[in-house]
Amino acid sequence: MEQRQLGMSDLRITPIGFGAWALGGGNWSYGWGDQDDRESIAAIHRAIDLGINWIDTAPAYGLGHSETVIGKALKGLQHRPYIFTKCSMVWDAAGELSGNLKAASVRREVEDSLRRLQVDVIDLYQIHWPDPDADIEEGWETLAQLQAEGKVRYIGVSNFSVDQMNRIRKIAPITSLQPPYSLINRSIEDENLPYCREHHIGVIVYSPMQSGLLSGKMTRERAASLPENDWRSREPDFQEPLLSRHLRLVDQLRHIAERHGRSVGEVAIAWTLRDPVVTGAIVGFRSPRQVEELIGAATFRLSPEDLAELDAWIKANPA
Repeated sequence: MEQRQLGMSDLRITPIGFGAWALGGGNWSYGWGDQDDRESIAAIHRAIDLGINWIDTAPAYGLGHSETVIGKALKGLQHRPYIFTKCSMVWDAAGELSGNLKAASVRREVEDSLRRLQVDVIDLYQIHWPDPDADIEEGWETLAQLQAEGKVRYIGVSNFSVDQMNRIRKIAPITSLQPPYSLINRSIEDENLPYCREHHIGVIVYSPMQSGLLSGKMTRERAASLPENDWRSREPDFQEPLLSRHLRLVDQLRHIAERHGRSVGEVAIAWTLRDPVVTGAIVGFRSPRQVEELIGAATFRLSPEDLAELDAWIKANPA
């Protein structure tokens, strides 16, 4: 499988990575419903077998559970994939999340992540959210110190604006930005992507299938029956009037998928990889079957005609 250099680092990553958000299960405020840990571990092993060489997670995913499952899955492997995780979202005894970028909190987080993941060093450590905004410099300086100490190899950010990246670049270089990006959410195109291209910052996008909306598996009935412990049940994109518009977009993607013998999800993911400034896409997997259905996005590329067709549809059907 192709590998691409992530920013100015020596990390060479496959075009798609294993997204471990859903592996946290449903027992937290942004869970994806119930998840079988054995299925999660099988999915990780299948992804590695098929060539995916990086996993992206965060402590907040299941309040430590996603990282714990990954640690179990990778234990004893002779060649493990790169591990990317994050800091800044912490929780209290009741499981309530809040932002904290104070140095002491970040240091506690990295030690907890190393323990749960059962590794000695984290390949890419990222600030999950710039919250509180006033503390992003303190948080970033702490990440730079952790890098110098050998706790983490490279440091990056997630969900940062151009202004926020400008502020922290004065302290230490940014290896990568992790923003949301899909055919439904294109907000990073005007400022963030050009900025990353100019400053040689890698880009690993999340939610390329818009949390499953563009997978080809979502229906009105399924959206209406999402359980309460699935955060998408409260998300406007999964409700009318937006849901009907998004499902019409899926129909358009299906026409392209059928032309190429691909799945709808592969087309949606490939669209986010069409610009070389996007180093990789984080794809959420919950089972080996999902890995097998979507792995082709790592090599499939849309034609100019496909891209023009999608651009025309989006212009004719604004959200």
